[in-house]
Amino acid sequence: MSEENDQAIRSMEGHFREIVTLLGEDVEREGLRDTPRRAASAFHFLTRGYRQSVEDLVNGAVFTSDTDEMVIVRNIEMYSLCEHHMLPFIGKCHVAYLPEGKVLGLSKIARIVDLFARRLQIQEVLTKQIAECVHGAIQAKGVGVVIEAQHMCMMMRGVEKQNSVMTTSCMLGNFRTQPQTRNEFLGLLD
Repeated sequence: MSEENDQAIRSMEGHFREIVTLLGEDVEREGLRDTPRRAASAFHFLTRGYRQSVEDLVNGAVFTSDTDEMVIVRNIEMYSLCEHHMLPFIGKCHVAYLPEGKVLGLSKIARIVDLFARRLQIQEVLTKQIAECVHGAIQAKGVGVVIEAQHMCMMMRGVEKQNSVMTTSCMLGNFRTQPQTRNEFLGLLD
């Protein structure tokens, strides 16, 4: 880990120590003694998308291909933190694209999802960021992204609705302009 990352974690640790104390807890009791450090490390990990770049992540895994059929990667596990309460939202992401002479390495799609999910987010923006990134990486004829997620900020607090699922979509290119392309994608998700 770099010195910059170590410094960020040490700084966050002090803030977590203060938060635990403000909650009315004794930060020196056995069960909490290492909690500020662990919480700082966890938040640093959960927000690692800020310290990653698309260029490094894709790393040249764009390949020439003459296929023009839809490529779909379904059920990509996704974990993020809502930017309003810093509580998790958890779900699955489905990404599809229509190649235009280039395809993207399979694992890179999941890594793109993680790159944007591992930031403070709202699901609507996350969906669009993933779609635009995939489109930009390979200049596809079209890209479709659907995310289905459960939000702890709605389940653990506020209205406390345990079975609520938020679904968002972003359709670019042919997925937006051609209903049959969009319908094929959405039909394959069932």
